[in-house]
Amino acid sequence: MTENTRSPQLIRLEVDRRLGHEWDEWDGKPLPGGGNFSAPPGRFFWYAALTIAVFWGALYLGVFLLAPRLADLWPPLRPIAFIAVGVAAGISWLWFGLLLASYYGRYLLLPEGLAERGPMLRLMQGASLVARRFGVRDWVEHAAVEVYNGLALRRGRKVGRGELLALIPRCLSKGALEGVLEIAGRYGVPVFVATRGQLARRVIRERRPRAVVAVACERDMLTGLHDVAGKIPVLGLTMQLPAGPCKDATLDLAKFESWVKGFVEGT
Repeated sequence: MTENTRSPQLIRLEVDRRLGHEWDEWDGKPLPGGGNFSAPPGRFFWYAALTIAVFWGALYLGVFLLAPRLADLWPPLRPIAFIAVGVAAGISWLWFGLLLASYYGRYLLLPEGLAERGPMLRLMQGASLVARRFGVRDWVEHAAVEVYNGLALRRGRKVGRGELLALIPRCLSKGALEGVLEIAGRYGVPVFVATRGQLARRVIRERRPRAVVAVACERDMLTGLHDVAGKIPVLGLTMQLPAGPCKDATLDLAKFESWVKGFVEGT
């Protein structure tokens, strides 16, 4: 550690329940790929499209089954219901097309409130539910986080020193934790370690950062982004789990530093 590297402020809160409960069904066998669930962004878009199709298909079927009762209540109600579902479905597909174009294209066609900090957060959770049926949950969630980060990074948001907060899990390996603390100390970023999402939300309310860099596995990351990203800008760095979930996790320290440096003005 260099002379001008400052010791970071490390905040710890412990509670009964912990993050990582999504892995309670783990059977103890080695995870696929050594716990690295890297996947191309396109995988999220495929499952997101399937999610949208399933949602509107189910809603259309529900209206179809209820159509006779709707007609009994008021004859025009039946066509109105079908038209309403069709229009809403069309709007959602248009939004999805703009999201695709924003990610792969040259220009961001949607503001963050209508993209990564808005409806996309709900779509990420929906795609995760669908992916579970096919046994590819972690890969689809990783791809979803990649798309989220890709959009968020292009916003070019900056904050002042002391206005950025790093959120990390307690399951990092010793080397990963030391690396995070060294980087955080160099840029004057407080680091918060908690065992559940409620405490992460609490420390954000109390410290009022203007942006967050969060580290978590894909499963906890999706939940955390859904809870927090709509209220405050977040970048989510997923981990590798070579020893299985909730133990000795590793992360890309170079990416962590680039995100911290990119957020903090004047660095």
